[in-house]
Amino acid sequence: MPACPDPALLPDRAVPPDPARAPRFLAASPAPREGLWIALALAVLSCLPFLVASYPQMTDYPSHLARYHVMLDAGRSPFLARYYGFDWRWTGNLGADLLIRPFAAVFGLERGGWLLGALIAPLTALGVIAVEWTLRRRVGIGTLLALATVWSPALVMGFYNFCLSLAFALLAFALWVRLDGRAWRGALFVPIGLLVWVCHVSGWGVLGVLVFGYEWQRRRTIAAFLAPWPLALPFVALLLTASGAGLLGYGHAVVAYKRVIWLMALRDQVRWLDIASLGLILTLLLGALAWRRIDGRLGWAALLLAGLTLAMPRHFGGGDYADYRLIAVALMIGCLAIAYPAPRWLLWLAPLLFLARLGVTTVAWHDDSRELEQMLGALDHVPQGARVAGAVAMDTADWALDPNGHVPSYATVRRDALVNSHFAVPGVHMLRLKQGSAGFIDPSQRILHGPGQPIDLAAFAPAREADFLWYIGRERPVRLPRGAVVIHRTRRSFLARLANPASAR
Repeated sequence: MPACPDPALLPDRAVPPDPARAPRFLAASPAPREGLWIALALAVLSCLPFLVASYPQMTDYPSHLARYHVMLDAGRSPFLARYYGFDWRWTGNLGADLLIRPFAAVFGLERGGWLLGALIAPLTALGVIAVEWTLRRRVGIGTLLALATVWSPALVMGFYNFCLSLAFALLAFALWVRLDGRAWRGALFVPIGLLVWVCHVSGWGVLGVLVFGYEWQRRRTIAAFLAPWPLALPFVALLLTASGAGLLGYGHAVVAYKRVIWLMALRDQVRWLDIASLGLILTLLLGALAWRRIDGRLGWAALLLAGLTLAMPRHFGGGDYADYRLIAVALMIGCLAIAYPAPRWLLWLAPLLFLARLGVTTVAWHDDSRELEQMLGALDHVPQGARVAGAVAMDTADWALDPNGHVPSYATVRRDALVNSHFAVPGVHMLRLKQGSAGFIDPSQRILHGPGQPIDLAAFAPAREADFLWYIGRERPVRLPRGAVVIHRTRRSFLARLANPASAR
């Protein structure tokens, strides 16, 4: 019988592929850390809009930056000292106001504000990842879907303090779960709860809801209501500082308003993508509920948060959209509650929603930042300490969130100017005006108009007490204040010198 040749000595031959190998690989259950590495990569990628934009394209950001500028100047600039006062007080809305001090000291104000904002999305994403990993020791489809809500309208509008507090609340909740059974957990969470509250009261509320929902699923007794006691210290701070006071109201046509904010739950740049994203997430949540794939340790919190979006007023403690900002949070926690051992192909497919939304945001930020850089050239023509009336035309038919609503506030940041676009409501905000009328604050700079509606600035009230008019908008005004002379113009903006008694300072 001839000897069987050694296979290693035979010439190379192509091994026929196994037609079932690829389908089996994709249909298999992924390793616990496979989803973790995907999610961590997406968390790092979530700061991409900042990396392509020199100027954060967040609606409220320029006014926050101007507030930091006045706060950090502490009266050294004679112009800022003349125009503004700053009444420092401990409130549940100080996250970025505290952190900007070391950031500005190291990097400068504008670069420090940019860097602080660039960290918010990755921190939030890491909080999402930490919650599922702590609960299940794996990262699955729930986290990868939840990441699509990180770039929420609250972040795009520039709610720095709230978004920071949400990131810290998620990380704190993961720690709460991790320390389950430790006798000293309660003592540790007394200062943790206070720190989250200092960042923003709404983030503190989210943390309380998460803790209660987790404990309710485990106990289903009155003890679940008592479990969040370590987070109660800020109630004392609320009483001592009266920081819960301020504007509170539901506004008009409440039912219609609530319906609209839910439709706009993931509003960013493209209407069909944002509505489709909402529809997809709600469909998956309903499917997971029908198939009993909802983890009650997070599901109860998601349900409570969704209920709060309907029960809470729009204005609360001086903040706007108190209810609206919680919708994306409810969707995020709802996605995290999905406990479905997805096959590998579905796990790899889930990030597409996040990537599509992030890509659209990134492109918009790149383009809008370059345009803003041209607009800021107007400040080369504004002397130090001038009075600037900002006028920002906003088309009410636009779906995309307008990043230019507070751009005139850059005149305070770079020229120590008196500007009408700041948040400076007496008794609500720490920044206050020493000069200018009571109406020379946000939203006096906003000019809301419909498609084709002419923009007439002849009687624009803030221009009566200013040296310059800084207009931003796609449509050209049909009339300007009498004697106004345009001295700088870009495609979507112009700066005009005004001729009125306010110019003779």
